[in-house]
Amino acid sequence: MLSPAQTTIGWDLGGVHVKAALVEAGRVVAAVQVPCPLWQGVPALDRALAALPDWARREARHAVTMTGELTDCFADRQAGVAALSGWAAAHLAGPVRIYAGRSGFVAPEAAAEVAADVASANWHATAALAGRLAPDALLIDIGSTTTDLIPIVGGRPAAAGYSDAERLETGELVYTGVVRTPVIALADHAPFGGRRTRLMTETFAHMADAYRILGLLPEGADQQASGDRKGKSVAESETRLARIVGRDRAEAPGRVWAMLAGHFAEAQLRLLHDAAALLLGRPDLPETALLITCGAGAFLGDRLADRLGRASVPLVDLLNDRIAGPRDWVSTCGPAAAVGLIAAEERDA
Repeated sequence: MLSPAQTTIGWDLGGVHVKAALVEAGRVVAAVQVPCPLWQGVPALDRALAALPDWARREARHAVTMTGELTDCFADRQAGVAALSGWAAAHLAGPVRIYAGRSGFVAPEAAAEVAADVASANWHATAALAGRLAPDALLIDIGSTTTDLIPIVGGRPAAAGYSDAERLETGELVYTGVVRTPVIALADHAPFGGRRTRLMTETFAHMADAYRILGLLPEGADQQASGDRKGKSVAESETRLARIVGRDRAEAPGRVWAMLAGHFAEAQLRLLHDAAALLLGRPDLPETALLITCGAGAFLGDRLADRLGRASVPLVDLLNDRIAGPRDWVSTCGPAAAVGLIAAEERDA
Protein backbone atom coordinates (compact mmCIF):
# COMPACT_ATOMS: atom_id res chain seq x y z
CA MET A 1 0.00 0.00 0.00
CA LEU A 2 1.34 3.41 -0.97
CA SER A 3 1.61 6.22 1.54
CA PRO A 4 -1.22 8.81 1.78
CA ALA A 5 0.99 11.36 0.03
CA GLN A 6 1.26 9.01 -2.98
CA THR A 7 -2.45 8.22 -3.13
CA THR A 8 -5.23 10.37 -4.60
CA ILE A 9 -8.95 9.66 -4.45
CA GLY A 10 -11.15 11.37 -7.01
CA TRP A 11 -14.75 12.06 -6.04
CA ASP A 12 -17.91 12.93 -7.95
CA LEU A 13 -20.58 13.97 -5.46
CA GLY A 14 -23.91 13.69 -7.26
CA GLY A 15 -27.52 14.07 -6.28
CA VAL A 16 -28.25 10.39 -6.96
CA HIS A 17 -24.88 8.63 -6.71
CA VAL A 18 -21.47 9.15 -5.15
CA LYS A 19 -18.58 7.96 -7.31
CA ALA A 20 -15.01 7.47 -6.15
CA ALA A 21 -11.80 6.46 -7.92
CA LEU A 22 -8.56 5.40 -6.25
CA VAL A 23 -5.40 6.59 -8.04
CA GLU A 24 -2.02 5.15 -7.13
CA ALA A 25 1.23 5.75 -9.00
CA GLY A 26 -0.67 7.51 -11.77
CA ARG A 27 -3.11 4.66 -12.40
CA VAL A 28 -6.75 4.12 -11.43
CA VAL A 29 -6.66 0.93 -9.38
CA ALA A 30 -10.30 0.95 -8.22
CA ALA A 31 -13.54 2.79 -8.95
CA VAL A 32 -16.96 2.46 -7.37
CA GLN A 33 -20.42 4.00 -7.37
CA VAL A 34 -22.96 3.87 -4.54
CA PRO A 35 -26.48 5.32 -4.33
CA CYS A 36 -26.90 8.66 -2.57
CA PRO A 37 -30.42 10.12 -2.39
CA LEU A 38 -29.12 13.61 -1.66
CA TRP A 39 -32.58 15.13 -1.98
CA GLN A 40 -33.14 13.69 1.49
CA GLY A 41 -30.42 15.97 2.87
CA VAL A 42 -26.65 16.07 3.41
CA PRO A 43 -26.69 13.09 5.83
CA ALA A 44 -27.24 10.93 2.72
CA LEU A 45 -23.55 11.56 1.99
CA ASP A 46 -22.62 10.07 5.36
CA ARG A 47 -24.49 6.88 4.50
CA ALA A 48 -22.90 6.76 1.05
CA LEU A 49 -19.42 7.14 2.54
CA ALA A 50 -20.12 4.31 4.98
CA ALA A 51 -21.22 2.07 2.09
CA LEU A 52 -18.01 2.60 0.11
CA PRO A 53 -15.00 0.26 0.30
CA ASP A 54 -12.50 0.82 3.09
CA TRP A 55 -10.02 2.57 0.79
CA ALA A 56 -12.44 5.49 0.35
CA ARG A 57 -12.22 6.29 4.07
CA ARG A 58 -8.46 6.03 4.48
CA GLU A 59 -6.08 8.95 4.51
CA ALA A 60 -5.18 10.25 1.05
CA ARG A 61 -5.20 13.37 -1.05
CA HIS A 62 -8.73 14.06 -2.26
CA ALA A 63 -9.93 15.80 -5.42
CA VAL A 64 -13.66 16.54 -5.54
CA THR A 65 -16.03 17.44 -8.33
CA MET A 66 -19.80 17.60 -7.97
CA THR A 67 -23.26 17.79 -9.50
CA GLY A 68 -25.25 17.41 -6.30
CA GLU A 69 -25.30 21.15 -5.65
CA LEU A 70 -28.42 21.42 -7.83
CA THR A 71 -30.40 19.06 -5.57
CA ASP A 72 -33.56 20.62 -4.23
CA CYS A 73 -32.49 20.24 -0.60
CA PHE A 74 -30.34 23.35 -1.19
CA ALA A 75 -31.73 26.87 -1.56
CA ASP A 76 -29.52 27.50 -4.60
CA ARG A 77 -26.36 26.22 -6.27
CA GLN A 78 -24.00 28.40 -4.25
CA ALA A 79 -25.44 26.99 -1.03
CA GLY A 80 -25.08 23.51 -2.47
CA VAL A 81 -21.45 24.05 -3.44
CA ALA A 82 -20.69 25.38 0.04
CA ALA A 83 -22.45 22.44 1.72
CA LEU A 84 -20.81 19.73 -0.39
CA SER A 85 -17.36 21.31 -0.15
CA GLY A 86 -17.75 21.66 3.61
CA TRP A 87 -18.85 18.06 3.91
CA ALA A 88 -15.82 16.87 1.94
CA ALA A 89 -13.43 18.88 4.09
CA ALA A 90 -15.00 17.55 7.28
CA HIS A 91 -15.42 13.87 6.34
CA LEU A 92 -12.63 12.89 3.95
CA ALA A 93 -9.38 11.90 5.64
CA GLY A 94 -6.56 14.06 4.30
CA PRO A 95 -6.19 17.28 2.31
CA VAL A 96 -9.14 18.14 0.05
CA ARG A 97 -9.24 20.23 -3.11
CA ILE A 98 -12.36 21.15 -5.05
CA TYR A 99 -12.36 21.09 -8.84
CA ALA A 100 -13.50 24.43 -10.25
CA GLY A 101 -13.20 23.53 -13.93
CA ARG A 102 -11.87 26.51 -15.86
CA SER A 103 -10.48 27.93 -12.59
CA GLY A 104 -8.55 24.80 -11.62
CA PHE A 105 -8.55 23.47 -8.06
CA VAL A 106 -9.54 25.56 -5.04
CA ALA A 107 -9.64 25.02 -1.30
CA PRO A 108 -12.98 23.87 0.13
CA GLU A 109 -13.47 27.12 2.02
CA ALA A 110 -13.04 29.10 -1.21
CA ALA A 111 -15.39 26.99 -3.34
CA ALA A 112 -18.54 29.03 -2.68
CA GLU A 113 -16.78 32.16 -3.96
CA VAL A 114 -16.36 30.50 -7.37
CA ALA A 115 -19.57 28.48 -7.22
CA ALA A 116 -20.36 29.18 -10.87
CA ASP A 117 -17.12 27.40 -11.84
CA VAL A 118 -17.48 24.53 -9.35
CA ALA A 119 -21.16 23.73 -9.93
CA SER A 120 -21.64 20.64 -12.10
CA ALA A 121 -18.11 20.92 -13.53
CA ASN A 122 -17.58 17.16 -13.55
CA TRP A 123 -17.96 17.11 -17.37
CA HIS A 124 -15.05 19.55 -17.62
CA ALA A 125 -12.74 17.18 -15.73
CA THR A 126 -13.50 14.27 -18.04
CA ALA A 127 -13.09 16.41 -21.16
CA ALA A 128 -9.84 17.96 -19.88
CA LEU A 129 -8.36 14.50 -19.35
CA ALA A 130 -9.65 13.17 -22.68
CA GLY A 131 -8.16 16.18 -24.48
CA ARG A 132 -4.68 15.15 -23.33
CA LEU A 133 -5.14 11.91 -25.26
CA ALA A 134 -7.23 12.96 -28.29
CA PRO A 135 -6.77 16.61 -29.32
CA ASP A 136 -9.91 16.83 -31.49
CA ALA A 137 -12.94 14.84 -30.42
CA LEU A 138 -16.50 14.84 -29.17
CA LEU A 139 -16.72 13.35 -25.68
CA ILE A 140 -20.08 11.66 -25.07
CA ASP A 141 -20.67 10.69 -21.44
CA ILE A 142 -23.99 8.82 -21.30
CA GLY A 143 -24.91 8.53 -17.65
CA SER A 144 -27.77 7.14 -15.63
CA THR A 145 -29.61 10.47 -15.63
CA THR A 146 -28.02 12.85 -18.14
CA THR A 147 -25.73 12.89 -21.17
CA ASP A 148 -22.83 15.32 -21.65
CA LEU A 149 -21.59 16.01 -25.18
CA ILE A 150 -18.38 18.03 -24.99
CA PRO A 151 -16.39 19.23 -28.01
CA ILE A 152 -12.63 18.97 -27.55
CA VAL A 153 -10.55 21.22 -29.80
CA GLY A 154 -6.78 21.51 -29.69
CA GLY A 155 -6.65 19.26 -26.64
CA ARG A 156 -8.96 21.42 -24.50
CA PRO A 157 -12.66 21.38 -23.62
CA ALA A 158 -14.39 23.69 -26.12
CA ALA A 159 -17.97 23.65 -24.91
CA ALA A 160 -19.98 26.68 -26.00
CA GLY A 161 -21.80 26.61 -22.65
CA TYR A 162 -20.47 26.12 -19.14
CA SER A 163 -23.35 26.09 -16.68
CA ASP A 164 -26.16 23.55 -16.84
CA ALA A 165 -28.48 26.25 -18.16
CA GLU A 166 -26.06 27.25 -20.90
CA ARG A 167 -25.31 23.68 -21.93
CA LEU A 168 -29.01 22.84 -22.10
CA GLU A 169 -29.34 25.74 -24.55
CA THR A 170 -26.35 24.66 -26.66
CA GLY A 171 -27.29 20.96 -26.74
CA GLU A 172 -24.13 19.98 -24.85
CA LEU A 173 -26.27 18.70 -21.97
CA VAL A 174 -29.14 16.38 -22.87
CA TYR A 175 -31.26 15.48 -19.88
CA THR A 176 -31.66 11.80 -20.65
CA GLY A 177 -29.88 8.74 -19.27
CA VAL A 178 -29.98 4.96 -19.46
CA VAL A 179 -31.34 4.32 -15.96
CA ARG A 180 -33.43 7.06 -14.38
CA THR A 181 -35.18 8.70 -17.35
CA PRO A 182 -38.92 7.89 -17.31
CA VAL A 183 -39.89 6.33 -20.64
CA ILE A 184 -42.74 8.82 -20.88
CA ALA A 185 -40.14 11.59 -21.25
CA LEU A 186 -39.16 10.15 -24.64
CA ALA A 187 -42.52 9.81 -26.41
CA ASP A 188 -46.22 10.49 -25.97
CA HIS A 189 -47.31 7.55 -28.12
CA ALA A 190 -45.90 4.18 -29.19
CA PRO A 191 -46.70 1.31 -31.56
CA PHE A 192 -48.41 -1.61 -29.87
CA GLY A 193 -50.25 -4.53 -31.41
CA GLY A 194 -50.14 -2.99 -34.87
CA ARG A 195 -51.69 0.29 -33.75
CA ARG A 196 -50.39 3.55 -32.34
CA THR A 197 -51.45 4.18 -28.78
CA ARG A 198 -51.21 7.20 -26.54
CA LEU A 199 -49.20 6.64 -23.38
CA MET A 200 -50.05 7.13 -19.73
CA THR A 201 -48.20 10.18 -18.42
CA GLU A 202 -46.99 8.42 -15.29
CA THR A 203 -43.53 7.39 -14.15
CA PHE A 204 -44.44 3.71 -14.12
CA ALA A 205 -41.33 2.63 -16.04
CA HIS A 206 -37.83 4.00 -16.62
CA MET A 207 -35.12 3.40 -19.18
CA ALA A 208 -33.47 0.91 -16.83
CA ASP A 209 -36.54 -1.25 -17.40
CA ALA A 210 -36.30 -0.88 -21.18
CA TYR A 211 -32.59 -1.74 -21.34
CA ARG A 212 -33.02 -4.60 -18.87
CA ILE A 213 -35.71 -6.13 -21.10
CA LEU A 214 -33.38 -5.71 -24.09
CA GLY A 215 -30.50 -7.36 -22.21
CA LEU A 216 -28.28 -4.27 -22.48
CA LEU A 217 -28.27 -2.82 -18.97
CA PRO A 218 -24.82 -3.19 -17.35
CA GLU A 219 -24.61 -5.09 -14.09
CA GLY A 220 -24.90 -2.74 -11.12
CA ALA A 221 -25.94 0.31 -13.13
CA ASP A 222 -29.42 0.53 -11.61
CA GLN A 223 -28.91 1.37 -7.94
CA GLN A 224 -32.07 3.32 -7.11
CA ALA A 225 -35.56 1.99 -6.39
CA SER A 226 -37.70 0.98 -9.35
CA GLY A 227 -40.82 2.94 -10.25
CA ASP A 228 -43.10 0.66 -8.20
CA ARG A 229 -40.49 -0.05 -5.50
CA LYS A 230 -40.53 -3.72 -6.51
CA GLY A 231 -37.88 -6.02 -7.96
CA LYS A 232 -35.64 -5.73 -10.99
CA SER A 233 -36.18 -8.94 -12.92
CA VAL A 234 -37.05 -8.83 -16.61
CA ALA A 235 -40.59 -9.92 -15.75
CA GLU A 236 -41.02 -7.09 -13.25
CA SER A 237 -39.64 -4.60 -15.77
CA GLU A 238 -42.15 -5.90 -18.35
CA THR A 239 -44.93 -5.39 -15.82
CA ARG A 240 -43.94 -1.76 -15.32
CA LEU A 241 -43.58 -1.12 -19.05
CA ALA A 242 -46.99 -2.66 -19.74
CA ARG A 243 -48.65 -0.08 -17.51
CA ILE A 244 -47.44 2.73 -19.81
CA VAL A 245 -49.79 1.39 -22.52
CA GLY A 246 -52.56 0.59 -20.04
CA ARG A 247 -51.90 -3.14 -20.12
CA ASP A 248 -51.01 -6.05 -17.90
CA ARG A 249 -47.90 -8.06 -18.69
CA ALA A 250 -49.96 -11.23 -19.24
CA GLU A 251 -51.71 -9.64 -22.22
CA ALA A 252 -48.72 -10.11 -24.53
CA PRO A 253 -45.66 -12.37 -24.89
CA GLY A 254 -42.12 -11.24 -24.06
CA ARG A 255 -41.23 -10.36 -27.66
CA VAL A 256 -43.96 -7.70 -27.66
CA TRP A 257 -42.58 -6.02 -24.55
CA ALA A 258 -39.10 -6.18 -26.09
CA MET A 259 -40.44 -4.38 -29.17
CA LEU A 260 -41.97 -1.70 -26.96
CA ALA A 261 -38.73 -1.34 -24.99
CA GLY A 262 -36.89 -1.04 -28.29
CA HIS A 263 -39.16 1.82 -29.33
CA PHE A 264 -38.12 3.86 -26.30
CA ALA A 265 -34.45 2.93 -26.75
CA GLU A 266 -34.66 4.16 -30.34
CA ALA A 267 -36.30 7.41 -29.23
CA GLN A 268 -33.49 8.01 -26.76
CA LEU A 269 -30.80 7.21 -29.31
CA ARG A 270 -32.42 9.67 -31.70
CA LEU A 271 -32.09 12.43 -29.10
CA LEU A 272 -28.40 11.68 -28.69
CA HIS A 273 -27.83 11.41 -32.44
CA ASP A 274 -29.42 14.79 -33.10
CA ALA A 275 -27.41 16.48 -30.34
CA ALA A 276 -24.14 14.91 -31.50
CA ALA A 277 -24.81 15.70 -35.16
CA LEU A 278 -25.38 19.35 -34.32
CA LEU A 279 -22.09 19.62 -32.42
CA LEU A 280 -20.10 17.70 -35.02
CA GLY A 281 -21.16 20.34 -37.52
CA ARG A 282 -19.10 22.98 -35.73
CA PRO A 283 -16.47 24.43 -38.09
CA ASP A 284 -13.69 24.01 -35.50
CA LEU A 285 -14.24 20.24 -35.21
CA PRO A 286 -12.48 18.41 -38.08
CA GLU A 287 -14.12 15.54 -39.91
CA THR A 288 -11.56 13.24 -38.32
CA ALA A 289 -12.72 14.09 -34.80
CA LEU A 290 -13.26 10.93 -32.74
CA LEU A 291 -16.28 10.10 -30.67
CA ILE A 292 -15.05 9.26 -27.16
CA THR A 293 -17.66 7.39 -25.14
CA CYS A 294 -18.00 6.69 -21.44
CA GLY A 295 -20.58 6.41 -18.69
CA ALA A 296 -23.15 3.84 -17.65
CA GLY A 297 -24.58 4.09 -21.17
CA ALA A 298 -21.30 3.67 -23.03
CA PHE A 299 -22.81 0.52 -24.56
CA LEU A 300 -24.72 2.86 -26.91
CA GLY A 301 -21.45 4.27 -28.28
CA ASP A 302 -21.05 1.94 -31.25
CA ARG A 303 -24.66 2.36 -32.39
CA LEU A 304 -24.36 6.12 -32.13
CA ALA A 305 -21.07 6.17 -34.02
CA ASP A 306 -22.55 4.03 -36.81
CA ARG A 307 -25.39 6.50 -37.24
CA LEU A 308 -23.02 9.43 -37.36
CA GLY A 309 -20.49 7.76 -39.63
CA ARG A 310 -17.68 8.48 -37.19
CA ALA A 311 -14.97 6.44 -35.57
CA SER A 312 -15.48 5.92 -31.85
CA VAL A 313 -13.32 4.80 -28.99
CA PRO A 314 -14.23 4.11 -25.35
CA LEU A 315 -12.53 6.47 -22.91
CA VAL A 316 -11.16 3.46 -21.04
CA ASP A 317 -9.30 2.38 -24.19
CA LEU A 318 -7.60 5.77 -24.38
CA LEU A 319 -6.73 5.48 -20.69
CA ASN A 320 -5.59 1.88 -21.01
CA ASP A 321 -2.10 2.40 -19.51
CA ARG A 322 -3.59 4.46 -16.66
CA ILE A 323 -6.09 1.85 -15.53
CA ALA A 324 -5.28 -1.09 -13.28
CA GLY A 325 -8.82 -1.68 -11.98
CA PRO A 326 -12.19 -2.74 -13.44
CA ARG A 327 -12.62 -0.88 -16.73
CA ASP A 328 -16.44 -0.82 -16.69
CA TRP A 329 -16.51 1.00 -13.38
CA VAL A 330 -13.83 3.44 -14.49
CA SER A 331 -16.09 4.29 -17.45
CA THR A 332 -19.16 4.71 -15.25
CA CYS A 333 -17.16 6.80 -12.77
CA GLY A 334 -15.39 8.80 -15.50
CA PRO A 335 -15.42 12.23 -13.81
CA ALA A 336 -14.17 10.80 -10.50
CA ALA A 337 -11.36 8.97 -12.29
CA ALA A 338 -10.56 12.06 -14.35
CA VAL A 339 -10.38 14.49 -11.45
CA GLY A 340 -8.28 12.01 -9.49
CA LEU A 341 -5.81 11.54 -12.35
CA ILE A 342 -5.60 15.28 -13.06
CA ALA A 343 -4.95 16.06 -9.39
CA ALA A 344 -2.33 13.31 -9.12
CA GLU A 345 -0.51 14.52 -12.26
CA GLU A 346 -0.49 18.12 -11.05
CA ARG A 347 0.88 17.02 -7.70
CA ASP A 348 3.65 15.02 -9.34
CA ALA A 349 4.56 17.73 -11.88
